[in-house]
Amino acid sequence: MKKDKWIFLILALSAFLALGLEAVLAFWLEPGLFGTAMSEWSDRQNILHWLFTCALWGCTVIGLIHAAKKYEFNLFERGKRALSWQWIVITVLLICNMIISWLDWNGSKIIKEFFANGPVKFVFQYIYYTFEATLILLILAFGQKAYESWTQKNNIPFGGILLAVTWGVAHFFTQDFRTGVISIISALSFGCVYLLTNRDIRKTFPIVWVMFVL
Repeated sequence: MKKDKWIFLILALSAFLALGLEAVLAFWLEPGLFGTAMSEWSDRQNILHWLFTCALWGCTVIGLIHAAKKYEFNLFERGKRALSWQWIVITVLLICNMIISWLDWNGSKIIKEFFANGPVKFVFQYIYYTFEATLILLILAFGQKAYESWTQKNNIPFGGILLAVTWGVAHFFTQDFRTGVISIISALSFGCVYLLTNRDIRKTFPIVWVMFVL
């Protein structure tokens, strides 16, 4: 099957739009189901929301992986072994990300969320984060594949740029200005990590997950 030159961009944007399914649940379906607005949900209702969201996102991830195979893109192909300098840069990016997170949260995000939520709610929230991180990674991978299929160049983190102008910019509207700026910076760093691991999604995912949740 001949590859459509736009298909990978479409798949990347589909992963981004899938993130928006949460808003459909939170502001349309679930208020009627729970009988109360999102701001008034109990811990149980918040956990149910995360489970519903993860179910939708999980189905989307499976569909996107299937679509990638259809267009002969092996998402799980092992990249070339990263050189020492690449791991040094990845480590620097990881440390910088953790410093920004510490300053933004005025301490450890994970510790503060644990004590704010309690152990049960905390576990479900981080399961939710894991599904979100998976869609973020798909935006990176498909976006990068789109750029490289158009230009035959592989040294620009287009996946991170696309993530910044979609997921990153969306935070200006869903949260606040500072969070939007941090999300854009994070998106660009995620894109760099994907290139530095030589597009090896198996290596990129745990690094991006740590950068995202911590």
